[in-house]
Amino acid sequence: MDNIIIPLIAATLRMAAPLIFAGLGGVFSEKSGVVNIGLEGMMIVGAFFAVFGSFITGSPIMGILFAMIAGGAMAAIHAFLSIHLRADQIISGTAINLFSTALASFLIGPIFKTGGQTDVVKGLSYKLPGFLANVPILKDLNWFVILAIILVFVSNFVLFKTPFGLRMRAVGEHPSAADTLGINVYKMRYLCVIISGMLAGLGGAALSIGITPIYKEGMVAGRGFIALAAMIFGNWKPFGTMWACMLFAFGTAFQITAQSFAIRLPNEFYASIPYILTMLALAGFVGKTTPPKADGDPYIKGER
Repeated sequence: MDNIIIPLIAATLRMAAPLIFAGLGGVFSEKSGVVNIGLEGMMIVGAFFAVFGSFITGSPIMGILFAMIAGGAMAAIHAFLSIHLRADQIISGTAINLFSTALASFLIGPIFKTGGQTDVVKGLSYKLPGFLANVPILKDLNWFVILAIILVFVSNFVLFKTPFGLRMRAVGEHPSAADTLGINVYKMRYLCVIISGMLAGLGGAALSIGITPIYKEGMVAGRGFIALAAMIFGNWKPFGTMWACMLFAFGTAFQITAQSFAIRLPNEFYASIPYILTMLALAGFVGKTTPPKADGDPYIKGER
């Protein structure tokens, strides 16, 4: 039984890490009042530029930095369109997704001289300190999983225990009241959306150089949308988002593990498991969650 359960738990944690990063990014953006369905696109550029950064520098750490900058840059575009120009945030996020997909696909050719996927690059080491590596569940994990769990605690502390978090929640709940108290609503929203993009970019890096050190078209495969669903399922809270990501990641891990079972089912059935879980979770719980009151509403200074 251990031959199944321990690998399944380890695979769940590995698959959850990219979702947790992107889900936390969604929390930061939407708690400030900006809907960010562009998480998928930000993960895509993060995954590509993590590989690109590792390719040109030989360092996966630099690849992570490249990924976060790329994700933050895409988020800055989304922030400008949504906050400054007051564009429809759903359409802006959709445009980010389409543009990011096309950009990554286009850049593969001139940079790597291949079609559809990049060269294999140096990924993040799976070597953990001895006291962690000796734990059966942890021995097959890398630093992205550890970092994802740490960031959940950090995000929860920042959100609910710091003045920054209080301002963030204020501009997401009642921006005009926050403005009268001297909080710069536009600045807070810009900052939170950019943080969101950097975290989503980190999620993309966790997917590429953290699992398979290569980028290929379609590798993100809707994980940005699953992370968005996890954020909603988790009621826009870091710990709730983490557990929802674990649930959806379990579906992916089970998909991989279940194919070794004696039960003969089409591969397409196993591949659909994480998406079925996502739909069931949203169908059952989306009406029971409460988004920030001003989420998705552009703020116009002076209006009440």
